[in-house]
Amino acid sequence: MPDWVDHAIWWHAYPLGFTGAPVHGPDADPGVRHRLGRLAEWLDYVVELGCNGLLLGPVFAAQTHGYDTIDHFALDPRLGGDEDWDALVAAARDRGVRLVLDGVFNHVGRDHPRARAALAAGPGTEAGRWVRWTGDGDGAVPEVFEGHGQLVVLDHSQPEVAEHVAQVMSHWLERGADGWRLDAAYAVRPEFWRSVLPVVRARHPQAWVLGEMIHGDYAAYVAESGIDSVTQYELWKAVWSSLADRNFYELAWALDRHRAFLDVFLPQTFVGNHDVTRIADQVGDARHVTHALAVLFFVAGTPSVYAGDEQGFRGVKEDRAGGDDAIRPEFPPSPGDLAPDGWPVYREHQRLIGFRRRHPWLVRAPGSTVQVANEQLVLESASPDGTERLRLVLNLGDEPFAPQEGVGERLLRSGGLDLAEGPEGVVPPHAWAVFRAQASR
Repeated sequence: MPDWVDHAIWWHAYPLGFTGAPVHGPDADPGVRHRLGRLAEWLDYVVELGCNGLLLGPVFAAQTHGYDTIDHFALDPRLGGDEDWDALVAAARDRGVRLVLDGVFNHVGRDHPRARAALAAGPGTEAGRWVRWTGDGDGAVPEVFEGHGQLVVLDHSQPEVAEHVAQVMSHWLERGADGWRLDAAYAVRPEFWRSVLPVVRARHPQAWVLGEMIHGDYAAYVAESGIDSVTQYELWKAVWSSLADRNFYELAWALDRHRAFLDVFLPQTFVGNHDVTRIADQVGDARHVTHALAVLFFVAGTPSVYAGDEQGFRGVKEDRAGGDDAIRPEFPPSPGDLAPDGWPVYREHQRLIGFRRRHPWLVRAPGSTVQVANEQLVLESASPDGTERLRLVLNLGDEPFAPQEGVGERLLRSGGLDLAEGPEGVVPPHAWAVFRAQASR
């Protein structure tokens, strides 16, 4: 994996929604609309937050929401054209911000030229080999992704498909991208990436490749596919669920799993993204939202912040047409137009990201669970040379909490409270704190 990834902290944005592009159909005013530049207006905000990477949702020409691609080589006209992409790359480079693109390579929209040709020609034909088919003879129909009729699944056993994907990945890496998020990687056979990635990496050895894995054997998929990392959905679920249910035993179990993954790969960690209910809604109790952030920036992994979570945005994902709209809202033209009540959450993110930057070794530190109860959790991480040991203490209870093992200097505390407030080594109700652990005797 490229070394730069150890220092990457991502701000994850869904460009179509972020820029106010229509996602359920074309613009009323057809033609190229130059919306992508609105993201560039937020780059200083991203850097001030402490992030140095922009993890983008789909930007390629598509029929609706971006995951029904019709041209992998063209920017979606709802976002702009080549000049808009080049301008975003230049603005990001000026600020030291990396760019990762969302590659939808498991399936394409029905209006993709290859899909149209395949559907017209049928199975058993040269054109038809591009997609997977279900059934035999005249009854054969194209396979679609998870019941979505507009998403036609590609046949990843075909060399032409692998060649096409390698060309797309290399094309955008040459045009300024630093890596790829592979959408629905869990649905693609890992050996497909074994045929694609060597071609890409021969030309772009510093590219980072992240796979979307919601379920499955994460470590085995990384080992068999050759990708660098996967989305750590297991940890995401355990974080919000433990906070919502006040059951830290679930999180402690998930962290044991997380530590085992570190022997194989560095997971991509998050508490929110474009596909899930906002963390502020998942947790429920507003007093516990920043507990999730404390875990995110204390445990090992490559962390990302979903745009808006740093302002305390709310939004519930619903299983219906348009059910993602609430979690993929349009943003104002500039950060100065944000509502004032979100800035305390932003500053909490800043403090935690700053803490992570001051302790960069946390990115790969496996750590350990020191103490666990339903409403309290104590985690510890140590630097590789053993010169520094830190403890994160989380308290969801109604009473102050003092860990069984004493802690040393308090480095960080929830709510931006004065570090000197309260008894030494005690975490107030519904709060968290980071301490420098006392030396072992």
